[in-house]
Amino acid sequence: MRQLRAWWARRTLQFRTSAVATLVALVGLGVLAHISVGLISWLLIESVDTELRTKVGTTARQVAAGAVPNRLAGGEIRILDTAGAPVDGLPPPELTSWEVSALKSGEGLLDSSSYGVDQGLYRWVGMVVPDPAGSPRLVLGAAHLVGHGDALRTAGRALTLGPILAAGAVGIATWLVVRRSLRPVERMRLAAVSLPEGHRLPVSDADDELRALAVALNEMLARRDGDTEWLRRFTGDAAHELRNPVASIRAQAEVAVVHPDPELAHETLQDIAAEARRLSDLVDGLLALARAESGSQPQHQPIELVSAVRAAADRANLRGSGPRVRVTAPTGTVVILAGEAEVGRVLDNLITNALRYARALVRVSLLPAAESVRLVVDDDGPGIPAAHRGLVFDRFHRVQPDRARGTGGSGLGLALVAEAVRGRGGSVQAAESPEGGARIEVRWPLPGPLRPVPRQQ
Repeated sequence: MRQLRAWWARRTLQFRTSAVATLVALVGLGVLAHISVGLISWLLIESVDTELRTKVGTTARQVAAGAVPNRLAGGEIRILDTAGAPVDGLPPPELTSWEVSALKSGEGLLDSSSYGVDQGLYRWVGMVVPDPAGSPRLVLGAAHLVGHGDALRTAGRALTLGPILAAGAVGIATWLVVRRSLRPVERMRLAAVSLPEGHRLPVSDADDELRALAVALNEMLARRDGDTEWLRRFTGDAAHELRNPVASIRAQAEVAVVHPDPELAHETLQDIAAEARRLSDLVDGLLALARAESGSQPQHQPIELVSAVRAAADRANLRGSGPRVRVTAPTGTVVILAGEAEVGRVLDNLITNALRYARALVRVSLLPAAESVRLVVDDDGPGIPAAHRGLVFDRFHRVQPDRARGTGGSGLGLALVAEAVRGRGGSVQAAESPEGGARIEVRWPLPGPLRPVPRQQ
């Protein structure tokens, strides 16, 4: 059975549809043929019964009028008593007691034993009538069903061959119709395979399944083109970003090999270490961004956001001189559902990005509401031009094409922020800060109505 199913599954749709249609037609027409043979047999017997009842009725009236049974019987007419014994002076018919009972009740009877099997079937019809003395008499009429079997056999052969031919015709017609119906699908498939990038399949005006298929394929092609463009841009940008630190490390190492000066070697090793850290951060950012975009985020857990914001600000202030980070947060606790490392990465990226461009101050504000909490990071730097505010969350996007180690950054920080926040049902946007610089605003949904809890002292 398993092999049969596997064989059937490997057949084409055209073959399977035609085979099922042929089988259904064969079974349905076979049932109708069987019913038709039975109907023909019933019609033949019914016509004989009509003639027999006429003869039996005439004889029964004569018996009731006092005619002698011996003169009435003979050929197709027999006169018996109700027990089945003949009263017409002829040999008793070979009828069983139950057959006599059936004939007395007015039912017809098929019999092949009364006159010998070789002579074929006989049809018996009976009627009970009282004679002038009041004795009940069973008047029987018999008819030899000449050609009945031959007629049924002929009809059976014809009605057997007919369904086979008709089922074959249905199968051929189904094969041709399905083949013609699938021809536009095949053309569409071939067109989709060889379709150049950026082109779409033609959509018919008819509101049918083929139009729906063409629309679905066009949507798939649009996603394919978008993914291809994204992959091309991502690969190019990633290759360029990775090429810079690798080239720098190689160049400095080659200089150290050519000029084996201990002082120069120490300085070179410091530069190589800095470039290696940059390369490691870039690779880590790419991996984190890929995981975020694939939806494989860690299991969420309750995160106390006020403590996380203060801890991120403290880490930034401990790095040394430069702009300071100030935090404005409520005195209670604000809990969101996210990953601990994920929230730390979002906060560090936001603060690091603000510190890169701030002149003297970075302000981090936490503003809880009924259903969400706003995290606002403001700086007093040059700000983000309006044309770039919707693009700064794309990977490798920079407002200025600066790829220097000190100012340019990798272009992944805000992209990681956007993917992490949106993955938890939040949103992120860029705007202008009241200090004149850039403002990055993040909204996280709260797990329920905000209930500030007093901080433990």
